[in-house]
Amino acid sequence: MVTYCIWCCDPTHLPIPAEKPVTMRSSLTMVGTLWAFLSLVTAVTSSTSYFLPYWLFGSQLGKPVSFSTFRRCNYPVRGEGHSLIMVEECGRYASFNAIPSLAWQMCTVVTGAGCALLLLVALAAVLGCCMEELISRMMGRCMGAAQFVGGLLISSGCALYPLGWNSPEIMQTCGNVSNQFQLGTCRLGWAYYCAGGGAAAAMLICTWLSCFAGRNPKPVILVESIMRNTNSYAMELNHCLKP
Repeated sequence: MVTYCIWCCDPTHLPIPAEKPVTMRSSLTMVGTLWAFLSLVTAVTSSTSYFLPYWLFGSQLGKPVSFSTFRRCNYPVRGEGHSLIMVEECGRYASFNAIPSLAWQMCTVVTGAGCALLLLVALAAVLGCCMEELISRMMGRCMGAAQFVGGLLISSGCALYPLGWNSPEIMQTCGNVSNQFQLGTCRLGWAYYCAGGGAAAAMLICTWLSCFAGRNPKPVILVESIMRNTNSYAMELNHCLKP
């Protein structure tokens, strides 16, 4: 007489594997975490310096004046009796064509593009710290290449900046003796150095760290896990159907 284990064959009584608690896993290595942090620091440093009007310091009508590529603090206006007075406030130029020189217009575009690229890479790197399988080893290297290009664009903007020191507006601020790569009575500001330093760090340090940032894909482990689960269910069913 053949008997079957009806209880075992009931699908409702089959053992259900316990669900593992969901944990936040990173797609980055330890070096990748350092890379993400440095990427964020360099991107924020360069972008903040780009927007702050403290690239160049001088004076006009006895008042301190500062510039960036598209912004200025303290500027002269015509007052009563056609006399010049200084308005002590910061703001950007009214239009792109109002930027004092062609070199500074090019610098604005090139540096802005570089900062945008560094910010995009930094955002993706930070997301990689919280999301599994977002950044692979190859993806990390591609992002490092993008950082190199972004740093190169910002460095090019910093190199173009001195070409605009011979414009009339800058010469009035620098004692009428400034010229290309000659500051006259002006001096470079801290924001210029921060932008250049952030670009150099992105090109040299972040690009190198990105080569070791992502984890290697492991499809074999995924296949093995699926096969183990399949085999466990097959063994249970085989045990239930045994006479």
